[in-house]
Amino acid sequence: MLPRLQSQSDVDPVVLSYLKELKQSGFTGDIESQYSSRLAVATDNSVYQQLPQAVVHPRTTQDVSLIGKVSSKSDYERITFSPRGGGTGTNGQSLTKGVVVDLSRHMNKVLEINEQEGWIRVQTGIIKDQLNDAVRPFGFFFSPDLSTSNRATLGGMVNTDASGQGSLKYGKTSDHVLSLQAVFSDGSMLESDLSLGLPNAETQASTALEVTEKVCRENRAKIIEKFPPLNRFLTGYDLKNAIDDNDEFNFTRVLCGAEGSLAFITEAKLNLTPIPKARTLVNVKYSSFDAALRNAPFMVEAKALSVETIDSKVLNLAKQDIVWHTVSDLLREVPNKEMLGINMIEFAGNDQQEVADQVDSLVEQIESMMLNGEAGIIGFQTCSDVGSIGKIYNMRKKAVGLLGAAKGKAKPVAFAEDTCVPPENLADFIVEFRQLLDKKELNYGMFGHVDAGVLHVRPALDLCDPAQEMLMHEVSDEVVKLVAKYGGLMWGEHGKGYRSEYGPEFFGDVLFNELRRVKKACDPLNRMNPGKVCTPLDSNAELVKVSDTKRGYFDRQIDVQVRDSFKQAMECNGNGLCFNYDTSSPMCPSAKVTSDRRHSPKGRAGLVREWLRQLTEQGIDILDVEKQTLSGKLSIKSLIERVRNRVNKRHEYDFSHEVYEAMNGCLACKACASQCPIKVDVPSFRSRFLNLYHTRYQRPAKDYLVANIETMLPLMAKAPKVVNAVIKLPLVQLLTEKTIGYVDTPLMSVPTLTDRLVNPTKFDLQHLASLSAEEKKNHVLIVQDPFTSFYDAEVVEDFITLVSKLGKTPVLLPFKPNGKAQHVKGFLSQFAANAKNTATFLSLVADLGIPLVGVDPALVLCYRDEYKEALGKERGEFDVLTVHEWLLPRLDDVQLNRTTESKPWYLLAHCTEKTKMPNAEKEWGEIFTRFGSELNTVPVGCCGMAGTFGHEKDKLEMSEDIYKLSWKPRLETLPSERCLVTGYSCRSQVKRFEQVKAKHPLQALLELV
Repeated sequence: MLPRLQSQSDVDPVVLSYLKELKQSGFTGDIESQYSSRLAVATDNSVYQQLPQAVVHPRTTQDVSLIGKVSSKSDYERITFSPRGGGTGTNGQSLTKGVVVDLSRHMNKVLEINEQEGWIRVQTGIIKDQLNDAVRPFGFFFSPDLSTSNRATLGGMVNTDASGQGSLKYGKTSDHVLSLQAVFSDGSMLESDLSLGLPNAETQASTALEVTEKVCRENRAKIIEKFPPLNRFLTGYDLKNAIDDNDEFNFTRVLCGAEGSLAFITEAKLNLTPIPKARTLVNVKYSSFDAALRNAPFMVEAKALSVETIDSKVLNLAKQDIVWHTVSDLLREVPNKEMLGINMIEFAGNDQQEVADQVDSLVEQIESMMLNGEAGIIGFQTCSDVGSIGKIYNMRKKAVGLLGAAKGKAKPVAFAEDTCVPPENLADFIVEFRQLLDKKELNYGMFGHVDAGVLHVRPALDLCDPAQEMLMHEVSDEVVKLVAKYGGLMWGEHGKGYRSEYGPEFFGDVLFNELRRVKKACDPLNRMNPGKVCTPLDSNAELVKVSDTKRGYFDRQIDVQVRDSFKQAMECNGNGLCFNYDTSSPMCPSAKVTSDRRHSPKGRAGLVREWLRQLTEQGIDILDVEKQTLSGKLSIKSLIERVRNRVNKRHEYDFSHEVYEAMNGCLACKACASQCPIKVDVPSFRSRFLNLYHTRYQRPAKDYLVANIETMLPLMAKAPKVVNAVIKLPLVQLLTEKTIGYVDTPLMSVPTLTDRLVNPTKFDLQHLASLSAEEKKNHVLIVQDPFTSFYDAEVVEDFITLVSKLGKTPVLLPFKPNGKAQHVKGFLSQFAANAKNTATFLSLVADLGIPLVGVDPALVLCYRDEYKEALGKERGEFDVLTVHEWLLPRLDDVQLNRTTESKPWYLLAHCTEKTKMPNAEKEWGEIFTRFGSELNTVPVGCCGMAGTFGHEKDKLEMSEDIYKLSWKPRLETLPSERCLVTGYSCRSQVKRFEQVKAKHPLQALLELV
């Protein structure tokens, strides 16, 4: 039985007192001090882990000011703060032992857009892609382009002075910030556009302004001499650019890149860039990565917007990922040659002819180089449509996460991954960098912005091994020296964070003390993100260090066999793609609607890691406990104990409850299992957690209903009208909601599937086995699933009719439980037994050599995924196809009596189908074309139903909120009678909220033949 996990890191009583007073003083945001919320922000996209005291989510600038004002009381002077946005920092910038102030949940609004003057004013919790979506209709975009643009916040971009692809032309974030609204640790406020008014006298805001300008002017010569003339001029406090060409002081520049160590940034006014009217991407392929690097300066001279590069390691990882399906035609292999590096050269502008001329000129030179065997170029491709360019850049953006998906215990680690040297020195610098890593026998992948001299290099290390952790420190120290040798910066793009310890060495004592003067003026008590960038002058506080506590320190406390067994959770590297802002992206629906980091794959993985650590700490062999549950050895005594624990649950703390809360909000849609670059498979470890959790705590009644519904359905189908009449009774509905927690119970199909079939071909194994090979080709075995067969029988009936009209003989297999609902709810022993029984039957039938086809994609995919996971080799050899998988390759063999339609159909695909089968929508489109019709794909995420999730009372609100993200707005713009939906769950959700019975695509095909 699972033990009770009582230990947790207690919150400082002074912090609890402060939080209480903060709320009483009128703070309108959210305040969270529970262990799970703190754990969810204890990591970012770096290797570090630091547990904060609490997390606060302000709603307004006034809330942020109140945070400072209340904390200025002498009782609270030791409380420290760190601002946080998307948590995408690779160097631990937002990690703190103090209080995390997360602006992303509520302070994410567009405040003003000025189309005539080309600027926007926003709250800094807004996500970069969200900002661009707001200004795109006006013909603008915010040009600094990050690989994490779909989850990075504007505040994070300001605090690290972020840049990315295209920075040679578009510059860094600070080049586009017109003014900032800053709140200091005493609650005083400053508009960096001083024309809006000066800060109140005798406040930190006033002192900060006065002292910083003095530092910049008094040390002007030293600053210009020391700061390298690089495109990526990130330093921490940008003293060089704080004085402009007109000798005017601009405090905005100092705040950009300060990593929240000076003030909170709550609002920003940004200039916007017109969207180019013409864009072309030239993808040049090389025989070696070194050749790509050495050829890059030539490409930059071609007046390109940007020159990006990736090496063979990143390319090979991309080929194994779902993302490759989108770019394989755009980056074709060169026959008989190995592609070991790619340069992506983009030209963009408002003059189409000028762009075309630039591209033609470069292409002519590339062809000449290839003809003469120069520069290692083995091929190239160009593309000019925005969609294709976006696909290639999405693959490049995903490269960061893809590196983390490398096999084995050693994973690529970010600690020296944004070095910046003059572009002309880059190739020689990389040669020495490679020699350093090769000498240490480390594997690594490389990609980056060669036009700016920035390359991302991530050596693979196992940080659960203390010796390899020490190796990371050694390499870090040596890279600092190497960068200095080539006239560059250690931190060219991703800020300092835990690398702040190298600041004094880079700046020298005199200039570094001036930085400390700025820090003291802005934050005299060292309360704003202490230890980052620098410490206040005259303070004994220390800087954070590369050697500070990392995730590996906690992970190595977990038994190695447990780590290996739960690798879907353990391997999460914090890249945060699961926080994707795009509502039509399938991952992760619960994170999208809650804005709660716990309810994301990253949050859930982190909680499970800590849960496993605490179990190991108590000496529990969790794999042995799990083995007992799967063998059914738990006793009656344990059942009684579970009931008792469920009663005690209300007043006993158990960390497992906090993990359960996060898992309970997961829809088990499986998007993370393929969309996450690391393949963090939450439904997999979620089901294992629930199985173990319920060895101690009795399950709710609704779980038993869900787990046993497949057993009950054949019995209910004997009298469906009676069952439906009972379900409709108001008293039954009330009792179902109050006692079981189940709402909107679906009605059974009337007539039933059995009653619908006229002279069906009965399943006869011996008869089918006796057929010739040619006869078997003309038969189709239809695998039933519980939802379409019993609740949407018309779809199965129509599929049978469609198969017949295509000249094939349909045979309906006897109903066998699929078990997916049992797996979702963690009934793993029961699921394994049912899966074994069904797999044995399907393996037997598969020996006939007749195609097996299922109608619902989620349940078909369960045979491939969950069955393989539960049964391993015992699963047997069988393959159940989805409808489109069966149809597409067989259309050449059938005579189609089709009619040409003028009106298009619209496909809204099931999220599991889209993520596990990335070509599904495209293949449905090909099928409809063959039938003489047009099918347009509608980009939608999860519908919010997810099997039985949307029927559970405690999840009803979340289910509807998820539906409103993408499904409802898309359906409102489309003719409902032309909308096609592949998933039974999705059709149920549409019917529930729109009172429209959506069709399966196969039903539209039936109309076409």
